[in-house]
Amino acid sequence: MLDNEKRALIGRNDKEEICLIAQMANRHGLITGATGTGKTVTLQTLSETFSDMGVPVFAADMKGDLSGVAKIGGNKTSVNQRVEQYRLRDKGFDFKAFPVRFWDIFGQQGHPVKTTITAMGPLLLERLLQLNETQGAVLNMAFRIADENGLLLIDLKDLRKTIQYIGDNRTDFASQYGNIAPASIGAIQRALLHLESQGGDIFFGEPELEITDFIQTEQGKGVINILAADKLMNTPRIYTTFLLWLLDDLYDSLPEVGDLEKPKLVFFFDEAHLLFNDMPKSLLEKVEQIIRLIRSKGVGIYFCTQSPADIPETILGQLGNRVQHALRAYTTKEVKAVKVAASSFRANPDFNTETAITELNTGEALISFLDEKGAPTPVQRANILPPQGQIGPISPTERDLLIRSSLIHGIYEKLIDRESAFEILSQQQNLLEEERRRALEEKERIKQLREAERNQRAEARRSKQERGLIDEMISQVGKSATRQITNQLGRTISRSLLGALFGKK
Repeated sequence: MLDNEKRALIGRNDKEEICLIAQMANRHGLITGATGTGKTVTLQTLSETFSDMGVPVFAADMKGDLSGVAKIGGNKTSVNQRVEQYRLRDKGFDFKAFPVRFWDIFGQQGHPVKTTITAMGPLLLERLLQLNETQGAVLNMAFRIADENGLLLIDLKDLRKTIQYIGDNRTDFASQYGNIAPASIGAIQRALLHLESQGGDIFFGEPELEITDFIQTEQGKGVINILAADKLMNTPRIYTTFLLWLLDDLYDSLPEVGDLEKPKLVFFFDEAHLLFNDMPKSLLEKVEQIIRLIRSKGVGIYFCTQSPADIPETILGQLGNRVQHALRAYTTKEVKAVKVAASSFRANPDFNTETAITELNTGEALISFLDEKGAPTPVQRANILPPQGQIGPISPTERDLLIRSSLIHGIYEKLIDRESAFEILSQQQNLLEEERRRALEEKERIKQLREAERNQRAEARRSKQERGLIDEMISQVGKSATRQITNQLGRTISRSLLGALFGKK
C-alpha cells in the first residue's frame, strides 16, 4: 500500500509505520521464516505494493495461493480485523484486484513458457543434466560444433542428435577438440532422456519467451506475473534452472539505466534454498555477478527461503531489504540458523533480536529496509499489512477466464517446429545411408557379376575337359578299330596267298 509516491507502507506496530523506499527497492531483498509463519502473505503484500507503484512483478506460486491477487480481497475475518485495528482505510487501504498474467511451463495453468537450448547455454544445461567436468566439456564442444556448422539447437531432440553426430564422428573431431570418450557421449544421452522423462522437453522449444512480456503495466499498475510452480516443484532442478535462465536473460537483455526512482521489475525467487544446493563454483560466481550488476538495469531480486543461512554469504551481503518471520530453535542446527538471522540485522536497543525471532506470531516479522542513503535501518518488530487482494487461490474457471482475456493469449500457445539441427543432421544421415545403401547394392552387383564370370569360366573349363575326354575316347576307339580292321585284312590276304600257293581257290 502506497504511503506516498516514494514510500510504500509494508508493516506497522503500536509505535510506528515501516515503509519501503521505492528508489531502494532494486537493492534486492530477503524474505525468510519457517513454514506457516506468513512468508506467502508477505510476498503477496509486497507484490501488490510494487504493482501499485507501477512496477511489474514476477513470482512463482508454489501452492496456487498467490493467484488471489487477481480478485478483490476481504475474504478473511482476521484481515478485516487487522484493517480496522490499524485504521488502514484512513491510509487509503481498499480491497481490490490487481492485473495478473499467468504462466506455466506445462501450459496448463497459464501461458506456456519456452526457451531454446542455445538460449539456455551450456553452463546452465550442465547443471540441469548433472554432468561432471569431462561430460560438461563435451557438452561445450557440442555447442561450438553446432555453431560452426550452422546447426540451430532449439529443443532436446536437436541436442540429442548433435551429441549422436559427435559420437558417430568422434575420430574426425579428435584432432581439433581432443579425444571424445564414448562413455561421456553415453552419459549425456542418458541424462537427456532422464530430463525428457521429467517433462524437460516441454520447456525447450519455440516460440521462445520474450522477456519484455514480463515488464508490462495496465492502467498504471504493474502486471503481476505468476508462474504456476506446484507441478514444477516436483522437479526442483528444472525449477531453479528455469529461474536462473530468466535472471540471465534479464541481465543480458535489459539496458543499463542506473538508479531509477523505482524498479523496472521486481523478481521474487521463492524456495531459494533449492537454488544453491550443490551449485558448482563457476555457476555460483555467475549468479553473484548477476545479483551485483542487475540492479543497475532496474531489476530488484528478492529471495524467499526459510533461513538466511540458505543464502551464500557473498550474495546475502547484497540483499538490503529484509523481512524475517519466526524461526524455530529446537535443534542445534536451528539454533545456529537463528543466530545467523539475528546477526544479519542492524540491532535495535529496544529488544533482543535473537530472542524476538523465536517469539514472532504468524504474520508478524522483523523488518529492516534501506533508508534514503542506502543504509539499513535498525530492525523493527511489526505486523505485515494484510493483502488487498484475496488470500488464497482463485478458482480454475476464474484463472482460465483471465488467461483467455490476456493480451498475449494465443501467441505462446501456437508451437513452432522449424528446421534445426535434428532435421539437418537427420537429412545428412539419410543421404549417407542412401549412399551407403547404393554402395552396398553396387558392391553386391559387382560381386554377382564376378561370380557369374567365375561360373562361366568354370563351366568353360568343364566343357573343355569334357570335350577332351570325348575326343580321347573317339581317338582310342578309332585306333582300336583300325587295329582290328588291319589285323582282319592281314589274315584275309594271308589266307588268299596260301590258298593260291597250295592250289586252292
